Amino acid sequence: VNQILLLLLVLTVCAILYNKVHQVPLALKNETADLESPEEMEEEIPVVICAAAGRMGAAVAAISSIYSNTEASVLFYIVGLKTTIPHIRKWIENSKLKEIKFKVVEFNPMVLKGKIRQDASRPELLQPLNFVRFYLPLLIQKHEKVIYLDDDVIVQGDIQELYDTKLAPGHAAAFSDDCDLPSTHEMIRSVGMQNTYMGFLDYRKQAIRDLGISPSTCSFNPGVIVANMTEWKHQRITKQLEKWMQRNVEENLYSSTLGGGVATSPMLIVFHGKHSSINPMWHIRHLGWSPDARYSEQFLQEAKLLHWNGRYKPWDYPSVHTDLWENWFIPDPSGKFKLTRPDS
Repeated sequence: VNQILLLLLVLTVCAILYNKVHQVPLALKNETADLESPEEMEEEIPVVICAAAGRMGAAVAAISSIYSNTEASVLFYIVGLKTTIPHIRKWIENSKLKEIKFKVVEFNPMVLKGKIRQDASRPELLQPLNFVRFYLPLLIQKHEKVIYLDDDVIVQGDIQELYDTKLAPGHAAAFSDDCDLPSTHEMIRSVGMQNTYMGFLDYRKQAIRDLGISPSTCSFNPGVIVANMTEWKHQRITKQLEKWMQRNVEENLYSSTLGGGVATSPMLIVFHGKHSSINPMWHIRHLGWSPDARYSEQFLQEAKLLHWNGRYKPWDYPSVHTDLWENWFIPDPSGKFKLTRPDS
């Protein structure tokens, strides 16, 4: 009797184990199938934009233009300092942008301690949020591919098209080269801008000459970036950028008096010969370099993205093509941010 009972017990245990072993893969298979279902899985496009004190209206206009011109699912990462975050959050939640998907991310300026050389010629370029683009993987955790945009842009095309930019194997980022669009060359010459490395790096310094980069090499603008976070982390891009920031503090290798490039110059060094290209119509820039020089209206209508890089911003006066920017501006419900216009 004992032997029979023991045999029944063994058979019962075996049956239980058999069921567990054969049911677990089925459960995993079903869960995986659900996760991968195209009907339920819609890829989000993460877009990083900074909201700086005194220019939050810029971030709002940029977000408004992106949201209004796409059917894609966009998740906005709005980066600010602790003191400015409540303002931008209320602006969004109390305007027609309340329907957007967004996360507010606080940037800690202490990460920049000892890495920025003080430069009185253009102090606005030393604001902490100018360096957010260096730290994308620390701010954005779950995405493989990310778009970073300066706040002084508006988007006229479908952001999905920019997101679909192909990055070559081994490239952590894609930028728009400063020599890639003949239509902009006349503008560059008319306002005396630089579009080569000579305009950003001090070639009198041995450390710059040791890089072996020709001063006539075409520069690129990091105001629009499509980035691969896996490659960025693998290549330790942030650490490389920080190294050149610290070297500049010690050796004054570049400055804002050159190309206005305190945030551009480290990227020109780190990404030299190791970046992919963005369609030039997705970064029409220099709209803020002169209060007088203008592009043709037809050219601007064809542009996918407009960038007012330079001193003359479209929310201030004087500036050019302000009507195109103001189409997307949403007034501040609190009344703190106001446009500067001739009659104001």
